[in-house]
Amino acid sequence: MGGLATMAALTGCAGAAPDAAPSTVPAFVATVPAGSMPTALAPTTARGTRPASPPAKAKGKGKGKASPGSAPTPATSAGGTVAAAGNPAGHAAVPQAAQAVAISHPDHVIGTGTPGGCTSAAVVTAVAAGGVITFNCGPRPVTITMTATAKVSASSHEVVLDGGGKVTLSGGGTTQILFMNPGWQQQWPRLVVQNLAFTGAYSATRQASGSSVYGGGAIFAGGGQLKVVNSSFAGNRCYASGPDLGGGAIRAVGMYPGSPVYITGDTFTGNSCSNGGALSGLYAQFDVLNSVLAGNQAIGWGANPAAAGTAGGGSGGAIYTDGNSYDLTVEGTVMRDNTAREGGGGIFFVVNAGGGTLRITGSTLAHNPSGQFQNAPGIFDSVNGQDTQPVTLSSSIG
Repeated sequence: MGGLATMAALTGCAGAAPDAAPSTVPAFVATVPAGSMPTALAPTTARGTRPASPPAKAKGKGKGKASPGSAPTPATSAGGTVAAAGNPAGHAAVPQAAQAVAISHPDHVIGTGTPGGCTSAAVVTAVAAGGVITFNCGPRPVTITMTATAKVSASSHEVVLDGGGKVTLSGGGTTQILFMNPGWQQQWPRLVVQNLAFTGAYSATRQASGSSVYGGGAIFAGGGQLKVVNSSFAGNRCYASGPDLGGGAIRAVGMYPGSPVYITGDTFTGNSCSNGGALSGLYAQFDVLNSVLAGNQAIGWGANPAAAGTAGGGSGGAIYTDGNSYDLTVEGTVMRDNTAREGGGGIFFVVNAGGGTLRITGSTLAHNPSGQFQNAPGIFDSVNGQDTQPVTLSSSIG
């Protein structure tokens, strides 16, 4: 593949392992038979050239073990506000499948009208039981500090978690909040998260050969379906290094191919991970609608595969996706001030085989610097081994 060019502003016209530098920066290529989990991820496709060493200001970052912040005393606290989520100026048409679901007849209600009943343990128990889950924590917004990860049972058909715009789930700097892993490309369960806020979540799991269960500071989904509506994610993190580890807020891996991961009317700010500061996908199609992704960071260094002397990662400041035969749609969305130490300060989109398209419609992408490589401002777009331009419509990219 030829060298990567830094392009001038692109405006759409009207009318998608650990501590370790070859001279190329590829992303892995893996062939995954339907219904099976991939094993080793074999890097084979070159992604252009990079300097032999990072800029001086970047040295030392993204190496070694990440240290989670000090956890506050586990508690449920009342007061404050839950910020509105999403891009109010976004005009993407939202299909029914991407909208919030009805909660008028919940299967489980967390709390009995005061913050005292809204605990980490109650969330864990309700999510394990499945069904539609709501909160009754009193009239004021509350923050529930999670001391354990709430896990979706593979036997559930659907789990809906609705915070009513008044509930924040905090990881306290140490804890991943939601986890679902029914198996590679399984159709069920479907996890729906709506009207919630997520802060301070952390996934300490490192990338390991033969596994794809890593990343996703606030939410990890491996198989099944995922929809996130009217929710905000701030200051969530996952492990700081790893060539394919990602998703400071959300990581989706081997999702049911019959449905995209819907990100509808959500806001992601100040999240970070080795790759994909906000969102990370592997064999997962995302539709990002009427959302805001700002100030997220891909903090790894060495790209994929990890360059010698690096731990790998650093691509996709806001969004990092990889795999075969998938699309990424960004519509009615603002993406600004995200950064990547390697490629794609805003978006890293790589389709290794089978084709796919990055579509950006009615959106604004601005000031998403890429530390080492891009082929459109803030974007690295590669399909079947060829540098490709995103398909844009009524969008500003610069």
